[in-house]
Amino acid sequence: MQEMLNTEQETLLEIEDLHVEFRTSDGVANVLNGVGYNVRSGETLAILGESGSGKSVTAQTIMGILDMPPAVVTAGSIRFHGEELLTASANRRTEIRGDGIAMIFQDALSALNPVFTVGFQIEEQLRVRRGMTRREARQRAIELLDLVRIPAAKTRVKDYPHQFSGGMRQRAMIAMSLALDPELLIADEPTTALDVTVQVQIMELLAEIQAERHMGLILITHDLAVVAEVADRIAVMYAGRIVEQAEVAELFRAPGHPYTEALMNSIPRLDLKGQTLKTITGLPPSLLNIPPGCPFHPRCERAVDRCETERPEQHNIGFGRVSACHFAEEVVARA
Repeated sequence: MQEMLNTEQETLLEIEDLHVEFRTSDGVANVLNGVGYNVRSGETLAILGESGSGKSVTAQTIMGILDMPPAVVTAGSIRFHGEELLTASANRRTEIRGDGIAMIFQDALSALNPVFTVGFQIEEQLRVRRGMTRREARQRAIELLDLVRIPAAKTRVKDYPHQFSGGMRQRAMIAMSLALDPELLIADEPTTALDVTVQVQIMELLAEIQAERHMGLILITHDLAVVAEVADRIAVMYAGRIVEQAEVAELFRAPGHPYTEALMNSIPRLDLKGQTLKTITGLPPSLLNIPPGCPFHPRCERAVDRCETERPEQHNIGFGRVSACHFAEEVVARA
């Protein structure tokens, strides 16, 4: 039992003080500004935030697929099983991709190659990385498509991406990402552009596969309903920073940052039928010109003079949670 407990608590990924710039003709965009979090085996960490907050850029940096230039990693550390990835060789990063860390991309139609069958795209990595014969790789591809519940997998393995529906393409992407048995799976908005019923099916499928394989899962999303159902912990991002991290139950009970609180308040609720839906005023800051102090202060109802000049650092506010707000304890107390 103790050995199982240690396995469950094993830290797979550690990110510390990660800074990434995009150097463009318009100037330097500070896309990531000190991002840090960790993921354990068997755990689902949801990364939440508006578009442009840095969620996907963090994932691409982990995977080593960020275009450099214009992107430049200026500081920080990404460790997988304690091994530093930012200084690893290109060959070593390739070895870790797929076997150690895999990613489900947001747009399956763009991620899948339209000129090759879905089966071929799964089989290719099995032949190259596992040394399987064509027959062995084809059989394994069929098994993977069957695992993600694609009907008639033996026949559909010969089909091209355009012959699949949106939900089935996403299932095929999941099958491809699982081909090399990764320990950590990054799902970047895996239910985007899918109808509600299919979204539920995809999330249930991911949860079942994760439980069976005891994978770590990073779920990038803006959907609080999905987060509430599947996540263990949440990291909320704003303007390239983690502004709050907490266990799901604690965060939903009492958000510890005004931005998180505003996100919660913007969710439609049945018990508030007929009332005006609350919104977050203004827009996220330009990453080319992030305001001094707290980046959220121009949109924050609680902002005071201090928020305009003094950048809040992350600090512990109890129950294993952190918040980057000068008045986090007060926010929690009022929630």
